[in-house]
Amino acid sequence: MSKEKVVLAYSGGLDTTAIIPWLKENFDYEVICCCIDCGQGEELDGLEERAKLSGASKLYIENIIDEFCDDYIVPCVKAGAVYENKYLLGSSMSRPPIAKKLVEIARKEGATAICHGATGKGNDQIRFELGIKALAPDLKIIAPWRMTDVWTMQSREDEIEYCKAHGIDLPFDAKHSYSRDRNLWHISHEGLELEDPACEPNYDDLLVLGVSPEKAPDEGEYVTMTFEAGVPKSLNGKEMKVSEIITELNKLGGKHGIGIVDIVENRVVGMKSRGVYETPGGTILMEAHDQLEELVLDRATYEVKKDMGNKMAQIVYEGKWFTPLREAVQAFVDVTQQYVTGEVKFKLYKGNIIKAGTTSPYSLYSESLASFTTGELYDHHDAEGFINLFGLPLKVRAMKMQELEK
Repeated sequence: MSKEKVVLAYSGGLDTTAIIPWLKENFDYEVICCCIDCGQGEELDGLEERAKLSGASKLYIENIIDEFCDDYIVPCVKAGAVYENKYLLGSSMSRPPIAKKLVEIARKEGATAICHGATGKGNDQIRFELGIKALAPDLKIIAPWRMTDVWTMQSREDEIEYCKAHGIDLPFDAKHSYSRDRNLWHISHEGLELEDPACEPNYDDLLVLGVSPEKAPDEGEYVTMTFEAGVPKSLNGKEMKVSEIITELNKLGGKHGIGIVDIVENRVVGMKSRGVYETPGGTILMEAHDQLEELVLDRATYEVKKDMGNKMAQIVYEGKWFTPLREAVQAFVDVTQQYVTGEVKFKLYKGNIIKAGTTSPYSLYSESLASFTTGELYDHHDAEGFINLFGLPLKVRAMKMQELEK
């Protein structure tokens, strides 16, 4: 009788490598490894050999970079989804497509379970598992780090010894380093000195995608982008896929020290955590989109869209992508983006994105209205009546308070 199969979300790191023999030893599963490529680059090198050496029967490497960009990043850019005013959702956005692909592979292989290596204190366990539950409620989910009666390893040293005891002698480093998560949109850093909010980040050791603003060039660089219905279409006159635009913006942003944020955020599980995020291309893309949007959205729509952007950020952060609420918020946002078309120009300089001009065929900005000269559409005398009516509730209340004080 054939063994039951489990699909393991595999990164190639020490944690998920140690999980392979652990799953075989404790559950007698056939382990199918699945690495989802969201743009983590060199981290994928040598993965197949490592997975097979560790006892996996098969390794899938699934490239979903374009799907990640088009179907997950773009909706969040359109929405202006930023969690707690700073976090551009780099890890959060990548978890739903990863969960979706894990389910696809599980169905293809006839697996009965999916296993992930997320810890019991973090947000990713929630994001992975909500995605899996929404798409495949019948599949079992195995989370070793929560199974403390069976998963007894508590350190990197423990995991290395466990691997060696099972004939897996790979060149893992026992020394503790930053805990990082990388994809095309960002890289996050946690651990070491960052665990104490009183400590300044050691940017010389920490940064991967670029330099600090202090080390950026002394001369700024101009960039031009175009958008159609809220979607980025070209960079410096060259039409590209969204993934290519982000790749190029990462290079430009990294060079000029853009998109480095130090955050203490509120995790879904209730605790605060501190991390440093590098999102050079994403920061530029979000800022460019905002620069165009402010030109074409009317005040009332803009006001409600800000609320919907915050709601979208919360939905994505909490792992609730595959829900009617996300679909409804995204539908609202898509309507607001119909006329977010035009060109934006800006200058990158030592961590700053400085506006250098915005144009759109749908611009609601009227120079004749905005100027200090009187135009045909605006009669200064009308303002008096408007202010009287607009301020009437304030005046009525003030009169009542005066009356009561007598």
